[in-house]
Amino acid sequence: MSVVTSTLALQATRTSSATRPAATPAPAQRRVDSRLLLRESRELVIEHLGQEYRLRRTRNDKLILTK
Repeated sequence: MSVVTSTLALQATRTSSATRPAATPAPAQRRVDSRLLLRESRELVIEHLGQEYRLRRTRNDKLILTK
Protein backbone atom coordinates (compact mmCIF):
# COMPACT_ATOMS: atom_id res chain seq x y z
CA MET A 1 0.00 0.00 0.00
CA SER A 2 1.46 3.34 -0.97
CA VAL A 3 1.70 6.39 1.25
CA VAL A 4 -0.96 8.17 -0.83
CA THR A 5 -3.38 5.25 -0.52
CA SER A 6 -2.77 5.03 3.24
CA THR A 7 -3.32 8.76 3.63
CA LEU A 8 -6.57 8.65 1.62
CA ALA A 9 -7.83 5.69 3.66
CA LEU A 10 -7.02 7.52 6.90
CA GLN A 11 -8.78 10.68 5.66
CA ALA A 12 -11.85 8.66 4.67
CA THR A 13 -11.99 7.07 8.11
CA ARG A 14 -11.73 10.43 9.81
CA THR A 15 -14.39 11.93 7.55
CA SER A 16 -16.86 9.10 8.06
CA SER A 17 -16.44 9.15 11.85
CA ALA A 18 -16.81 12.93 11.90
CA THR A 19 -20.09 12.78 9.98
CA ARG A 20 -21.66 10.11 12.19
CA PRO A 21 -24.38 11.44 14.47
CA ALA A 22 -23.42 11.65 18.10
CA ALA A 23 -24.73 8.81 20.25
CA THR A 24 -27.80 9.87 22.17
CA PRO A 25 -27.55 9.31 25.91
CA ALA A 26 -29.69 6.55 27.38
CA PRO A 27 -32.75 7.78 29.24
CA ALA A 28 -32.38 7.99 32.99
CA GLN A 29 -33.40 4.82 34.78
CA ARG A 30 -36.49 5.18 36.94
CA ARG A 31 -35.91 4.71 40.64
CA VAL A 32 -38.69 3.85 43.09
CA ASP A 33 -38.19 3.41 46.82
CA SER A 34 -39.42 -0.03 47.87
CA ARG A 35 -41.16 1.53 50.90
CA LEU A 36 -43.44 3.40 48.49
CA LEU A 37 -44.35 0.17 46.72
CA LEU A 38 -44.88 -2.00 49.77
CA ARG A 39 -46.10 0.70 52.15
CA GLU A 40 -46.93 -1.08 55.42
CA SER A 41 -47.36 -4.56 53.89
CA ARG A 42 -44.69 -7.21 53.42
CA GLU A 43 -45.96 -8.41 50.03
CA LEU A 44 -47.10 -6.90 46.75
CA VAL A 45 -48.64 -8.63 43.73
CA ILE A 46 -47.43 -7.34 40.36
CA GLU A 47 -49.29 -8.29 37.19
CA HIS A 48 -47.12 -8.48 34.08
CA LEU A 49 -48.46 -9.72 30.72
CA GLY A 50 -51.20 -11.70 32.43
CA GLN A 51 -48.83 -13.34 34.92
CA GLU A 52 -48.73 -12.65 38.66
CA TYR A 53 -45.46 -11.98 40.45
CA ARG A 54 -45.03 -11.47 44.17
CA LEU A 55 -42.57 -9.02 45.65
CA ARG A 56 -41.94 -9.93 49.28
CA ARG A 57 -39.89 -8.30 52.00
CA THR A 58 -38.22 -10.79 54.31
CA ARG A 59 -37.61 -10.48 58.04
CA ASN A 60 -34.06 -9.41 57.20
CA ASP A 61 -35.38 -6.63 54.93
CA LYS A 62 -34.33 -8.37 51.70
CA LEU A 63 -36.58 -8.39 48.64
CA ILE A 64 -37.66 -11.56 46.85
CA LEU A 65 -39.53 -11.56 43.53
CA THR A 66 -41.28 -14.84 42.68
CA LYS A 67 -43.61 -15.95 39.93
